[in-house]
Amino acid sequence: MIVIPAIDLRNGHCVRLAQGDFRRVDSYSDDPVSVALLWKKNGAERLHVVDLDGSLAGFPVQKDIVSEIVSRTGLPTEVGGGIRDMKTIEEYLQNGIQWVILGTAAFQNPSFVKAACREFPDHIILGIDASDGKAAIHGWTKKTDQKPETLALRFVAERPAAVIYTDISRDGMETGLNKEATVAFATAVQIPVIASGGVAGLHDIQQLLPLEKYGITGVVVGRALYTGALSLAEAVRCAKQNPVNEQ
Repeated sequence: MIVIPAIDLRNGHCVRLAQGDFRRVDSYSDDPVSVALLWKKNGAERLHVVDLDGSLAGFPVQKDIVSEIVSRTGLPTEVGGGIRDMKTIEEYLQNGIQWVILGTAAFQNPSFVKAACREFPDHIILGIDASDGKAAIHGWTKKTDQKPETLALRFVAERPAAVIYTDISRDGMETGLNKEATVAFATAVQIPVIASGGVAGLHDIQQLLPLEKYGITGVVVGRALYTGALSLAEAVRCAKQNPVNEQ
């Protein structure tokens, strides 16, 4: 299990949204690069970076900051937000990004996502965000009529590197992960799943460990790190343990 600290970018700041609502935003730093370096110092082995402005605009807006985070930290980094074409994927990968996250494109342009998985094997992650059992797109501002697993299953044959499954209702709320929904999703899609949304403390990390058997290989952590409710160093140590109990 790998713990992946989240860095969400909005207007050049490191922020967190509550339940994906752009009107409910808390800014934690005007220097996202220093935040990334702090997470590295505290044991991060990978970073999750989202260009929130890009998610709304439909094209990357914070590319310069993303590039600086990658070059300064040297950490494997997954990046999402406004990635809608092959050129953008290629540019990100050439600039040292390890994985690009495709979310809205998976719903609006599945042929592009399939082609991207074939063109850039092991570098494409699907971002599937769920709201009331339905997939949401455009930076979580639009709910679709599709179940998250139905959307993900379109791409099983293309073997994406992973799927980040986010429960929007819990994201940024520190109310605990939706373990049941995440396990059901992972079981249905048979693609490595990175859990996201609602991590409140170390107990959430501990409860995830036995769920690796279902294909849940990592967890994205955001607000709990920024509020101090969770120590990244402790979370990383915990995640390296082997689960001792079956659930």
